[in-house]
Formats: sequence, C-alpha cells, structure tokens
Amino acid sequence: MPAYAYCLLAAGTILWCLPFVFTHVKRNGPFQLDRRARWGIALEAVSYSLLWQGRFWDRSLEWWHFALSVLLFALACALSWTGARALGRHLRIDAAVDPTHELVRWGPYRLVRHPIYTSMLCVLLGTGVLIAPLYLLLPAVLIFLIGTEIRMRVEDRMLASRFGEQFTAYQHNVPRMLPFLK
Repeated sequence: MPAYAYCLLAAGTILWCLPFVFTHVKRNGPFQLDRRARWGIALEAVSYSLLWQGRFWDRSLEWWHFALSVLLFALACALSWTGARALGRHLRIDAAVDPTHELVRWGPYRLVRHPIYTSMLCVLLGTGVLIAPLYLLLPAVLIFLIGTEIRMRVEDRMLASRFGEQFTAYQHNVPRMLPFLK
C-alpha cells in the first residue's frame, strides 16, 4: 500500500477525532446514566480492530478505493465536527441525560438522529475500503451495526423518557443514521 494511503488514514482519523478533543464537556450533576451502552462501544471497537487483521501492507490500491475513502473520511469529518458542535455540553461517551438536557434538532440532527454514529460508520468504511479485504470488511460492518444499534436503543429510550412526545415526534420525522431512510 502506498504511503499516501497511510497519510489519508492518519489524517482522516485525526481530523475526525479533533472535535471530540476540543469540545468542552461540562458535567451537570446529577444525571441519568445507562452503562449498558458500553456493550455497544465494545462491539464497535471490535469492528474497527477487525479491519486491521488482514495483510493490508501487501494490498494493492485501486484509484477508486482511494477516492471513495477520501469521500467517506470527508463526510465523517463533516458529521463529527457539526455533530459535536451541535451537541456541545451534552456530548458524552456514556449514554446520559441531565436535568438541563435539551433535545438537539439543529445542524446534522435535522437529517439524522445519530450523526456521530453515522460519522463513525463512515470512518469504518473509509478505513475498510483502503485496507481490508471484503471478507473482513463485511463482518466488521455487521459487528459495528450491532454495537451501534445497542447504543442507539439505549440513548433513544433515555431521550424518550426525558422528552416524551417531543422526542416521539422527532423520532417519527428524522431517521436514525442514514438520511432519507426511515
């Protein structure tokens, strides 16, 4: 694999991560926390690590793999930056809501309810297109989707209990992860 592909992987991943580093997370206590979403985090981590199990250093790189990966990383970065900005102080690793929590419906949250998970999927696909054979990419995507489903269900239940009808209407009008697919 050529050096520029490794540069894309590094730059895409770092640029995707930066908004989470720079977003100031203010803890408003006490808050409702559901640690069951951590099972989803574990499965997502397994899916990313699965991509690296092949002989990626021997892999030849087609031009369209590189172009598709650039597109996926660009989309991932746009979603992570705008999603983290929209969430602001509500951004957390754990699924949690506090008494001052607001239902965010602007920025990328107008298009999908979980744009950060969509961005994570784009990072997974962008990485996989560059380094993973199909026999590793497909199970990685499946495991990622299972882990993300766990996280989204936990978060949606918490938001529904906090916002009731307001969240139900939002849920009805805005798809979970992929725009235009309900």
